[in-house]
Amino acid sequence: MSKRLLVVVGLMAILTLFIGACAPAAPTPSPSPTSTPATLTVYSGRSEALVKPIIDQFSKSTGIKVQVRYAGTSEIAATILEEGKNSPADVFFAQDPGGLGAVVGLLATLPENILAQVEPQFRPGDGKWVGISGRARVLAYNTTKLKESDLPDDIWDLTDSKWKGRIGWAPTNASFQAMVTAMRKLWGEDKTEQWLAGIQANNPKVYANNTAQVTAVSVGEIDIAMPNHYYLYSFLRDKGESFPVRNYYIRAGGPGAVILVAGAGVLDTSKNKEAALKFIEYLLSPEGQQYFASQTFEYPVIEGIITHPLLKPLSDIKSPEISMADMADLKGTLTLLRETGIVP
Repeated sequence: MSKRLLVVVGLMAILTLFIGACAPAAPTPSPSPTSTPATLTVYSGRSEALVKPIIDQFSKSTGIKVQVRYAGTSEIAATILEEGKNSPADVFFAQDPGGLGAVVGLLATLPENILAQVEPQFRPGDGKWVGISGRARVLAYNTTKLKESDLPDDIWDLTDSKWKGRIGWAPTNASFQAMVTAMRKLWGEDKTEQWLAGIQANNPKVYANNTAQVTAVSVGEIDIAMPNHYYLYSFLRDKGESFPVRNYYIRAGGPGAVILVAGAGVLDTSKNKEAALKFIEYLLSPEGQQYFASQTFEYPVIEGIITHPLLKPLSDIKSPEISMADMADLKGTLTLLRETGIVP
């Protein structure tokens, strides 16, 4: 090899070593981060005592963690409206259609396979939410003071002065407000306002919720309360058949016999839509529906569920025909209740 060629080969070897030394080292693959399941956030207008067990059951069954914010349905609806697109909620689980109707513009349309599971009278036509369970409005009465034959045919008759000082109600309760919404649709604004004024004139005792009303009836503080049907059955389970309260279903039907629907919808801004839909599917599954029928004594919204033997069949209740869309005007009801001084 010539001297010139040796010099060239030597220079190339040095250059190769230099480039190799200066080149960046190949990146070391970093370990994949452990995937943590997202936490589902549920805003619940239903009380913790009623729905926490089924939510815990869902979490245990699916492995999906659930964080729940509990408050009244109207309060939750107002919160969602205030938070708007920044709401951390994935699901709104409401006590009645009014709350869901108030935020319907922020709800996603549910898949048809979910909607189709529920009987049409328990869901709105727009598919923005779906009914989960049904509750009947009743009068709860003290059996030591009254017989069923003493009770009024129509809820309007409670405006009669003979009931003065004998009635209880819970005007801030979402179910009561839903009943008033039904009144407005069935009776009109004027007659509904007259009914509210008539009850006010009879000096009703005001309670925070339905449980307090039924308790007041049992101790003789009042003779009649206006709760949903299922509260009585919890007392009978815990206190026994001697508990001196029974339900009365309004004979004439009308708004006093309306069937209310608790429902759930998925927020359009939810970042956990898959988990949110699984939650609603679970509530509508035979397991979820049997929980409501057996543990909270509510009416299931799908067929094939065994109801409590004491539960009056829905077909025997003279409930008025009213669409879920007509039950959605919570804002109008709150306006009327405030204008009449019944709620602050």
